[in-house]
Amino acid sequence: MSASREPGGASAAGGERRGAPPLRWWVVLFWLVAVTVLLAVIGVFLDRETRLAPFLVVLPALIAGRGDVRQTAVASTWVTVMIAAALFDTADDTIGAATATVVFALVFNGLSVARAAQRVRSDREIARLRSAAAALQRQLLRPFPLMTDQLIVHGVYQPVEEDSRVGGDVYEVVSSPYGSRVFIADVQGKGLPAISAAFSVLSAFREAAVAEPTLTAVVDALEDAVLRHNSFAAQAGESERFVTALVLGVGADTEVQAINCGHVAPLMLHGDRDGPVLKEEPCVPLGLDALSPQPRTVEWFAFPQGSTLLLCTDGVTEARDPSGDFYPLEERAAAWDDVRPGDLPTTVYRDLRRHARGTPGDDTALMVLRRRSGTGATDEP
Repeated sequence: MSASREPGGASAAGGERRGAPPLRWWVVLFWLVAVTVLLAVIGVFLDRETRLAPFLVVLPALIAGRGDVRQTAVASTWVTVMIAAALFDTADDTIGAATATVVFALVFNGLSVARAAQRVRSDREIARLRSAAAALQRQLLRPFPLMTDQLIVHGVYQPVEEDSRVGGDVYEVVSSPYGSRVFIADVQGKGLPAISAAFSVLSAFREAAVAEPTLTAVVDALEDAVLRHNSFAAQAGESERFVTALVLGVGADTEVQAINCGHVAPLMLHGDRDGPVLKEEPCVPLGLDALSPQPRTVEWFAFPQGSTLLLCTDGVTEARDPSGDFYPLEERAAAWDDVRPGDLPTTVYRDLRRHARGTPGDDTALMVLRRRSGTGATDEP
């Protein structure tokens, strides 16, 4: 069973929409009746029923800000009828003013309906663009599971769809003459410019992972890609960005090479070896190498047959619950030793959603690495 990109039944458009929900009909009807009755009661006590009736005209404008066209039209009709009824017994000497009030109500309510229609069209266009951005991310990132001669990789990738919060999480697994190269990264910042930077570094990895014989040379190519992107961004007046990344080199032996460029450290799930596998301090993120007095170096760790390696972005580790507590990934990992690798990404993501009380507010990328048996006969599906 492979992990999907939309765990837990999320739609291909990216799951739940964020932002203010549309008005329910009972809310619209409640406010129409409540405000009408309130003004009528006040009018009785002040003996100014007809003078207070025109205040109803603001209701359709308020409903147009959140409601749909039909709700605004119903509110406009209600208000117009109520105002006309309140002014029905107007004296002859004020009939002109009463007529002007009704005409004003008709015009103002018509503008409210037009405003609601315009807002609905704008919301649909924004939703379409957000879905397009998320769909673009999905199309440029290969679906799980990913396989090489050494690895089978399951995972979850779930982007948010709000244009101001969409992130730059990327991942890749490449089979090269030098073994399997694994890459997961997160671009600093949000929005469409972050996606542009993410795809620049992703393209560089896909090329360098096959061409470069050493892991340090692969990371150097990624550094150059980020610097080039930042140079173009500066010319366009956009902000320069750095990229946290983790690059692994997995060969036929049990030792794995890793260069951690300021990224979330990988976790081993293997009985008494549970926990982070990297002991050294992370190197600086991609794009900031000039600020570091020391070059990036390779760290080695054991990744034996039968063990599972968990990689993720900070959309997992920095997800908060309503009280503001971060998701305790390392603490929860101890309970997942018996979960099949193919089911683990969905298990983690569902647990993450429960912690965050809904869809996390940042892009989520999670990879589960498992060594292949060599023959393929006993590989975990």
